[in-house]
Amino acid sequence: MKKLITAILLAATAASCTNNGGSASATTADSTLAAWQAKDSIMQKNKATALAALVALNNGYIDSGFSTTTPDAVDYGNGTYPPTRGKDSIIAGFKAFFTAFPDSKGSNFQVFGHGNTVVVLADWTGTFKNAFMGNKPTGKSYHYPDADIFTFNNAGMIIAHRSIQSNQVLDQQVGIPMKK
Repeated sequence: MKKLITAILLAATAASCTNNGGSASATTADSTLAAWQAKDSIMQKNKATALAALVALNNGYIDSGFSTTTPDAVDYGNGTYPPTRGKDSIIAGFKAFFTAFPDSKGSNFQVFGHGNTVVVLADWTGTFKNAFMGNKPTGKSYHYPDADIFTFNNAGMIIAHRSIQSNQVLDQQVGIPMKK
């Protein structure tokens, strides 16, 4: 039965790819393939860019981690706090976080993409060693899985970032009191 269905689908596909003269339209197939390859090439570049940004942050190179970010980018975080607008403000926030958690590291990076969006899954760990947002360090560690979601413009630059992990998870693990 599978062979019959496959044969019917192949015949239908071949019939739909013929022009008025009855021969396969190589031009249409070639242009479709070229368009698909171009989109795939852009996606592969965007995936590499997103991963490179996180690897740079992972290695303590915060400024270079944002080298492919537009000046007017927006970091939405996970929605707990208002969005951070502008590359310089986003960098300042990440520097404050990595100062408070200097041993923060990501591992098990997995990259997925569709359209102008790239998602990077990773496991993150770190220890609360320096003051952060008015909270004294506790010496406690965090460990959680997260998904960083990047949106790209047509030039291959990051224009937005989102995160999945709740800030409350980190706060609970490192002993930051919940705000009322």
